[in-house]
Amino acid sequence: MVKLLSLAGLAATATCVFANATPGEKVIINAPGQPELDDGISETGEKEPFNPKRFRKRKTQCFAWDRSHDPWMENLLDITWVDLNPEAKRTILFVHGWPGLWSTWSNQIEEFRDDYHLLIPDLRGFGWSSHPGDPEDSGTIPDHIDDLVCLLEAAKVSKAVCVGHDWGAAVCWQAARQRPDLFEAVAGASVPYLPSNGPFIPTENLVTYFPKLAYQLYFAKKTKEAYEELEKDIRKSLRSVYRTANTKPPAKFLTSQDNLLAAYEEAGDKLEERIPFFSKVEEDYLVKVYKVQGFKNTLSFYTQGGRYRSWEFAHNQGNHTIPQPALFINPSEDTVADWAKVSEVVGSAKYIPQLEMVTLSTSHWPQLEKPEEFNAALRAWLKKLPAVGSIDYTSPEKEHSKRAEGKIVDLDDKVQSRAEAHEEL
Repeated sequence: MVKLLSLAGLAATATCVFANATPGEKVIINAPGQPELDDGISETGEKEPFNPKRFRKRKTQCFAWDRSHDPWMENLLDITWVDLNPEAKRTILFVHGWPGLWSTWSNQIEEFRDDYHLLIPDLRGFGWSSHPGDPEDSGTIPDHIDDLVCLLEAAKVSKAVCVGHDWGAAVCWQAARQRPDLFEAVAGASVPYLPSNGPFIPTENLVTYFPKLAYQLYFAKKTKEAYEELEKDIRKSLRSVYRTANTKPPAKFLTSQDNLLAAYEEAGDKLEERIPFFSKVEEDYLVKVYKVQGFKNTLSFYTQGGRYRSWEFAHNQGNHTIPQPALFINPSEDTVADWAKVSEVVGSAKYIPQLEMVTLSTSHWPQLEKPEEFNAALRAWLKKLPAVGSIDYTSPEKEHSKRAEGKIVDLDDKVQSRAEAHEEL
């Protein structure tokens, strides 16, 4: 099988970084000009506001399938993450959703960094984590799980608690189901566990029952139009999505199958207000990092091929139970759906015997809108978990695809084009 590198310039980087490495060797390289890591404590001893540019990113390379070829081709992807407090006994893996980044876990990073080992990645196609370039078929949930397993191997972590939001929750639920030997507990925010025991339901059928999922049909059927629209003004696109319970989007924003931002124009909202969850520094960082790859590959979650392959893999495994401790944090004011009701209808609790649910009065973003309540619920649940490694679960399948050996480098987090970044390394 021929190995292809996913993005221009990646081959040069791989040669530069790993030319003197032996297989399995841990290599740490500081990019030119990278300052020493600032711990966020001022000279007066006071804690400074969260600044994502202060955190050093780490990188490992993982094999991934590019299914746009026949036969499929292997890519070598960059998966990047922030690694904090590695000496702690318990590891928490925070997995963002759409349109997120590692930095959208800022409130949880500040809350848990002193007590737990935190791994906070950018998923493939987001930020500095590369993608095969095929949003239709090469960014499935099992693919993301493979990336997370590759990350854990590179970080030399044998057990982790997976905490996800939105699509990150979907990834964590399936990661816990697929790899209970690695993921000792799971927490999902905003999206409950949706078992794949039933037939596949295309997005257009879901929209019949959930009209506010129509935007997903736009992403699925008009993917190119969708990401081009989102990339015209990245700041406004992000502002249109990150809304509070008191600043809900116009109805047509979620129900249109042809565009996303026209609803705001019709409502006379020019999207001039900063995202309420973020400081100016955080919003600027989010915007600049989204300019690295744009939105194209982030839409893998929504494409029909991606959704079908994700369902097919889980369905064919035949094991839909999650035996580990589990927490669902339900936002009661989510404009898309009543997720607690959805969880009840699909019978999530039937497949998760240790499931606990906490409801917060927030929009889709409980970890951002009410971080104190979110963190308190998560911390209380974490404290009840058995000691690390005290309970082992049998994995239904320990290998999904070939993975790279764990080589790690440190990345300069300056925002620049990917080609420039590789050239600099």
